[in-house]
Amino acid sequence: MANRRRPQFWSLSFLSCCFCLGLSMGIIIRSGQFQVSDAATNKVTSPKFNTWVGEKNRTVLTQLATNNTKTQGLNKLTGEKNKQGVLKAATKSTKKLKKKIAVKVATNTKRIDKLANLASVKEKKIPIATTNEVTTPNSDQFLDKKEKIVTIKAVGDIIPGTNFPDHRLPRDRNQLLPATVRGYLQKADIVLGNFESSLTTHPYSSKDITRGQTFAFRSPPSYAKLFAEVGFNVMHIANNHARDFGLVGFQDTVKNLEAQGIKTLGHKGQILYLEANNIPIAMIGFTTYNHYNSVHDLQTAQALVTEAKNNAKVVIVSMQVGAEGTGAMHVKDQTEFFYGENRGNSLKFARTMIDTGADLVVGHGPHVPRAIELYKGKIIAYSLGNFLGYRTLATNAQTGYSMILEVKLNPEGNLVSSRVIPVHLTKQGIPQIDKYFRTVGLLRYLNNHDFPNNPIEINQRGEIIVLDSKLE
Repeated sequence: MANRRRPQFWSLSFLSCCFCLGLSMGIIIRSGQFQVSDAATNKVTSPKFNTWVGEKNRTVLTQLATNNTKTQGLNKLTGEKNKQGVLKAATKSTKKLKKKIAVKVATNTKRIDKLANLASVKEKKIPIATTNEVTTPNSDQFLDKKEKIVTIKAVGDIIPGTNFPDHRLPRDRNQLLPATVRGYLQKADIVLGNFESSLTTHPYSSKDITRGQTFAFRSPPSYAKLFAEVGFNVMHIANNHARDFGLVGFQDTVKNLEAQGIKTLGHKGQILYLEANNIPIAMIGFTTYNHYNSVHDLQTAQALVTEAKNNAKVVIVSMQVGAEGTGAMHVKDQTEFFYGENRGNSLKFARTMIDTGADLVVGHGPHVPRAIELYKGKIIAYSLGNFLGYRTLATNAQTGYSMILEVKLNPEGNLVSSRVIPVHLTKQGIPQIDKYFRTVGLLRYLNNHDFPNNPIEINQRGEIIVLDSKLE
């Protein structure tokens, strides 16, 4: 009888051991899967991780207790004679299981800590833009506290909606410039934009908008207050839309802007003189039309810059020049045309202005960003792109890439620091600070393509770094 029961006993013992080992392997595999999943999706902190491990250990101990209960039931079936042998085998299996779990937990703890540290490092490399100023290696904290500087913040083309020929205005004008963007326009001595609309109520446009690719824009005069409130104090008005409503509309625009303390730039023969931190500044605006200061008349342009340099320490040139659209992103040393219109040679004009004495040149008009060059130690930003075009300007592809260019100059007009604050336009043409730094990536590409040997580099944070090794 005993011989008949012996094969049954060994069969049951073998099945019991297989059951315990299979259950243990399942627990270990499941434990490892959960830990890796959490590390990939969440930033794990030690207290939460320890709690999680404690819960897992309790689950394992519960499973072990269940196994022991099953073992006790098995003992009754196999008889008291073999009870000690089965218990010994179960105890040995339990010890091995605990040891494997301990090793697995320790290994996964190290793996999760490593992943968390890597995530932390990555977060530090790409800052999220907020309303607060981002501190950069070139910021004021590294300057001599006694040294005076001029801070310029410049943006591109601005059309704040239109009520001609149809109504394309927001319900609330404050929607046009979100709080985050306004924060980055603060703390500057000069905030410059290229205003491409008319602030007037004059009913008659000087353009025949029934012709293809002919547009006229008219915005409420009250919008001038909005731009003053957010920090603008100079508007470039030498462009192809400033006279959309004739001389009356142009004069109304100038009057409405200046009534809010915003100076206008680009009048024929004008040199705008300002002062910041006791540093005399001169600004001159140019475009491709003869009723303003023209980029086609280099001799007169040089004379204006020379005069400005004789009367000011810092000279800033603003130019509207070049063809338009995504096909016109690259800077070329040649005359550009747009719908048959001569839009000038931006490279030749900008460099000539620097040769004559300008300390900074900023460009507008192409409606896309262009490369930024350091020429003889001076910044030339060939195009700042669109900045605000509520339901008027295209925002697809690179026409939606924008920026706030910040440049700091010392009292002699020499470059102290510069950076690009990336902006991206919504489908409606409203600017938003771009946490993905798309404009920075585009500028890095354009700079490498158009000026591969230029002695500056735009890093991933948008800071413009001068490379001493490339300086002549």
